Amino acid sequence: MSDKPIVNPNLAVLGGVFAVSFSALFVRLATAPAMIIATYRLLFTFLILAPFTLLRHRSDLRALTGREKGLAMASGVCLALHFVTWFTSLRYTSIASSVVLVTIQPVFVVLGSWVFFRERIGRMAMMGGALALTGSIVIGASDFQMGGDAFWGDLLALAAAVMVSGYLLIGRRLRSGVSLPAYTFVTYGSSSLVLVLASLASRTSFYPYPTTDWLLFLGLAVVCTILGHTVFNWVLRYVQASVIAVSVLGEPLGAIVWAALFLKEYPTTRQAVGAACIFGGLYLFTRVAARNR
Repeated sequence: MSDKPIVNPNLAVLGGVFAVSFSALFVRLATAPAMIIATYRLLFTFLILAPFTLLRHRSDLRALTGREKGLAMASGVCLALHFVTWFTSLRYTSIASSVVLVTIQPVFVVLGSWVFFRERIGRMAMMGGALALTGSIVIGASDFQMGGDAFWGDLLALAAAVMVSGYLLIGRRLRSGVSLPAYTFVTYGSSSLVLVLASLASRTSFYPYPTTDWLLFLGLAVVCTILGHTVFNWVLRYVQASVIAVSVLGEPLGAIVWAALFLKEYPTTRQAVGAACIFGGLYLFTRVAARNR
């Protein structure tokens, strides 16, 4: 297998950020419970990708060791918990607050990369990450509420940030030696299984839901997961997990734009200032990290 990427990893990261920026909008538009939205998002993703893996990459699946399978399954559990906690948070707090808090994940990813992988990130790159993180906090600061439903939604979004950090760190560990089809097959499969079992245990109805909900489930699978998360999984073979985590800080920008266009939630001056900080921080971080790499 060649180590040379077929697409520029930096461009792939940008495309993935654009794709995942639709997630909050699709979830907010859906009327189904958060557990069901998460379940169908992962289940549809798995069912779309599984035939390709089974037909063309069965040898990659057979090559997986027991340890690699276990880590991929743990990654799937983290992903399932991330979606459930984040989607639930969107029922209690604003899109800006929820997405901003979820994208605080670089704090956990950078710490985890240092603890587990001994990855070193230069001072200038860290400054860029801090600037981007500051921008994301500025964007959502006007929506933060210290009490009631909004505060509960903020806590859930923070929990989602922790879960997706674990997902990214495990993926970084595995993608250095495991093919993308094999990794996503086990990860998305285990994630789907966990969510289906959780839905059954909680007696959450799998149907009926309006046609628009089913289209949104499919959009979450194809656009946000396959073109978003799966692209990130591919890029993890070539870049540090912390690079992707900080780049995903651009997601609040897209989420705010879609919220303004489709939900009439217009950005404030504070959010515009935060956007400028994020762009500046992302540029500094990715340029320095790419140079070091």
